[in-house]
Order: sequence, then C-alpha cells, then structure tokens
Amino acid sequence: MQQSLFRDFTEPATKAGAGVHLKNLYNDYVYFWRWALWRLFEQQKCGGVVTFITASSYLAGPGFIGVREMMRRTFDELWIIDLGGDNLGTRKTPNVFAIQTPVAIAVGVRAAKPSPDKPAKVRYAKLEGVDRDDKLAKLEAITDLPSLVWRDCPDDWHKPFLPAGKGDYFLWPRAIDLFPYQRSGSKFGRPWPIAETQELLERRWQKLLAEKGPSRAKHFKNNKYRKIERQYRDHISGDLLPAIDSLKPGTAAPKMTRYAFRSLDRHFAIEDIRFNDRMGEALWRLRGETQLYLTVLATEALGAGQGIVASASVPDLHHFRGSFGGKDVIPLYRDASGTEANVTAGLLDALGKEYGTTPSPEDLAAYVYALLGGQSYTRRFWNELETPGPRVPMTKDGATFAEAAKLGRKLIWLHTYAERFRGDGRGDDVPQGKATTIKGVSSDPKHYPEEYAYDPAKREIAVGDGRFGPVAPEVWDFEVSGLEVVKSWLGYRMKKRAGKKSSPLDEIRPERWTARMSDEFLELLWVLESTLAMESKLEKVLDKVVAGSCFAAVDLPAPTPEQRKAPAKPTASGDQLNLFGGDNDDKGSEDD
Repeated sequence: MQQSLFRDFTEPATKAGAGVHLKNLYNDYVYFWRWALWRLFEQQKCGGVVTFITASSYLAGPGFIGVREMMRRTFDELWIIDLGGDNLGTRKTPNVFAIQTPVAIAVGVRAAKPSPDKPAKVRYAKLEGVDRDDKLAKLEAITDLPSLVWRDCPDDWHKPFLPAGKGDYFLWPRAIDLFPYQRSGSKFGRPWPIAETQELLERRWQKLLAEKGPSRAKHFKNNKYRKIERQYRDHISGDLLPAIDSLKPGTAAPKMTRYAFRSLDRHFAIEDIRFNDRMGEALWRLRGETQLYLTVLATEALGAGQGIVASASVPDLHHFRGSFGGKDVIPLYRDASGTEANVTAGLLDALGKEYGTTPSPEDLAAYVYALLGGQSYTRRFWNELETPGPRVPMTKDGATFAEAAKLGRKLIWLHTYAERFRGDGRGDDVPQGKATTIKGVSSDPKHYPEEYAYDPAKREIAVGDGRFGPVAPEVWDFEVSGLEVVKSWLGYRMKKRAGKKSSPLDEIRPERWTARMSDEFLELLWVLESTLAMESKLEKVLDKVVAGSCFAAVDLPAPTPEQRKAPAKPTASGDQLNLFGGDNDDKGSEDD
C-alpha cells in the first residue's frame, strides 16, 4: 500500500495531538479498511457497501481519529454492531471468537455521488449475551437492520463511534479539561528495575555488574530504546552518565525511589534514565513535597470500582489497573515547588465568583477525588462511561463543594498512605483498622510464601504459613476497573512473582518475608477498610451534587493548547537540554 494512502489515517491524529497512539494503527485490519475504501470508492469511483467484522479498537481509540474522520467522509451511513468480547480490559464480556480483544461489525453505505464534507450518519447497536453461543444465536436471528435497537453517534469528525450522550452527564467538563496537562506514566520496558524493596534492587544491581560482555546486555535486556553501551543524560541535571557496560563490579547502585506501581501498591524503582525506556521525565522532575499525581483512564472505559487513584510517587504506565495505560496521569502542579497549579487558567476564579470564596488547587483536586474516588461514581454513570474520558459534575453550590472537598482530602490522605493532605486531625500514619496479624508469616527462607488464599467463613487471608484477619469480603474483592487490589498486591510478592519477566534478574526474589512486608500489607487492608467505611458519605455527596445545579462545560474556561503542553524542561547554557545522549531512537522518551 502506498504510504500516501495510509497517511489519510495518520495525519489527522497527529494534528490533533494523538500521535503517540499511532502505533495502534499498524494492524492488519486497519490496512484492510484503508484498502477497501481506496479500492471501491477512490479507484472505481462508485457507490457501494463495505462491511467487515474486525477488532473494535477504532470505535473509540485515540489513535484512530483519522480512521473515523475518513470513514465519516467516505460513507453516507455507517451501522456499527458492537459484539463486545473484551477479556483483557475493564469490562469483560464473552467473545464470539477464540480471542481476547473485542470485535464489532461495521456496515458502511455510500451512494454513487460522494459527500465528503457531510459526516456520515453513524448508528450504534450493542449485542449482549451471556456467552458465545447466546451471542451467535442472537446474530443468527437478525433479519434486517431495523430489528436492532440503534442509537445515534455524534457528527463530529473525530468523535468515537459510540452513542451520543443524552442528559446532564455529557454537558459536564471532562476531568482532563479541569487539569489540562496529562501524560503517560513511566514505562521501564523491563520489569527488574522495579521491586518490592530497595534491598532486592541492590541485589539485582550487583548481579548485573557481575556479568560481563553479552551476558550483561542479556541481563539488562537491551532493546532499541536502551542499550548498556550507550550514554544518556540525567533526567534532572542533564549530566552525561557513564554507559552501563563501562561500570565495574561494586559500583554504587543508582538512586532508588518510591514508585506508584499499581493502584494502592507502592514499590521501589531505580530512578535513572539509563534503565527506563520511556521514563516520563517530566513526572520525575515535578516531584515535590506537595505534588500529587492523579491517575484516571482517559482513553479506556472505566470498569467497576473507584474511578480515580491518587499517589505521592511517580506512577507507572499501567498504574491504574495493570494494563491499557495511556495518557492518564495528572500532576496537580506543573513545578516541583508546588507554585504553578495544573488547573485550567481562570477556572478557580470562575468557581470563586459563584461560591464567594476562591478554592485552592488542592480543594479542586479533593472535590474531584471525592466524586470519582468512591464506588458509586462508576455505578451511577456505568452506561455513560462507555465513552472514555470521565466527566465531573461541578456544583454551583459553595457549601456542597466544601463538603465534598473535605471528604476528598481524607480519601487522598488515605490513598497516599498519609503522605499528602495531613491536617484537620489527620496524622502521619494510616489509621489502624480491624485486620491484624493472627499468625505471623515465617521469616525462614524455606517457607517464603508461594501462594495465598481467602477463607470467607473465617474472614481470613492466608499468606504462606501466616494468617491475617478479620478481612471483610468487600476488602478482599476491592477492585479498580478489573484490578483486584489485594490479590494484585499479594501476587507481586509471592515467591514466583506475578507479571511479565524479561531477564534472569527477575528471578532474584526476596529471600525472606519481613515484618515490614506484613506491616505494609496491614496498611493496605486498613486503607481499604477506611475507604469502604467512607462510601456512604461519598455516595451521598455525589447524589447531592448531581441533584443540584452544576456548571456545563461551556460555562467554564476551556484549556488552551499551550496549557496542555508539558512544563518547560531544564536548560543547559541557555539552550534546550537534550536529555537523551545517543541515537534518535531515544528521543521519543518524552511522549507528550
């Protein structure tokens, strides 16, 4: 296929600022779509019908802006039958094929005379079913298009092929319009520089340096982004760092830093650009005593559980739910000192004019967290949230705003393990809950935990030969869009660790279960206990906000393209600092 043909799919996305997602377009089914449009409508210049059953990522994916625009310009009518079948994402449903990714049927119709300046009429229907056979039977029963329940999709060239929203929800501002700068979390490209403890990272580091020649590259996991024979510049100072293959055994380990690995799960990571394919340097440079990182799915539908997660540490690319990470991380401040808020210009003043007192950036973050951080937000707006990008009901009542913000401050304090929003009676430690250590986990290396289990009758969690309880079923099952928080936390700490492996260094695991590991596990259980105890208040304040008068997005200041850009990088000698010594391959690390 000529490059110029596929450019019709890629250029609109690049111009719209979604270029980082273009990698998702290089897929056989997308090539077939482009070929079909060219073959029938551009080469033969006639009317006709094109229908495919393919992966459904083009329906709402941010990288498929150009695909949707061209389909709207090419067809007069487009009928989408969404068959679901997502076995990996936030909302799992049965698939009609033996695959993990969702699929959809599309039927595009065009008359002989094209109307490229008039967007196609796009209609959407969703086929539900309890299993594969049920879905296939319902498909077999379809005799004509009118036999399905169709909903109209937006006419905007780039909007998803999903039903146009009705009601107040779709009038509210998106979370990313309140906090205009977002970026992807940190992507190491190799699991071993992330670990449960600093001691474990130290052992892996010394093992790496003990290897020589090709074996060191294998242990490191060389790839096109990071190689041990290259030099790179420090993400803070800009100083050129020595190549890893030049380091001698015994060299001091790089800096190790707390890292927000998964929702409510803190690990440690090597904070060094030499180890990190797409470090997200801006996020590390913005760290400070008041910095707060909010993670919310911006390009995927939210599943059950809380809709936003807070952390005091830099988040991983897949921090939110363990997969499908994107441009989901929102820093509250655009500088490490916490003086430049990442809040749309004029927004706080507009709210202050209505409330009689101007809220602070932290007030706004706390308010949003109270509404999206409970369990009720995703329940209430389940259907609306099929369209990615959660929206926030911004109350016009100052007292209600203050009530929600107070709850949100407490919830953020809990979810950052008391590292942020101390005060008003909130101290420096997570409040002790009901769960205790019934029987300690053995510190004998021979008995390091290999498995865990939950006994609902006893309300106890067994970790190896140890037991913790009482643990309510709601705590055990607590989830964030499919990520089961307690099970995920434990899975990453078993003798055979959950998740991907890419290096012999990944096989270096903790030698013994420590008292600190038990303490951290209890802290997690206590955080979840306190979170669930707040749920009734969080639900009531959400109900109160929605029942009252709220701002429409058009009533509030909109972010400018300049505000959406990354904060300025450090400079060296008055010039823009090149953080990446070496080849052009490495210059894609900052994917803003």
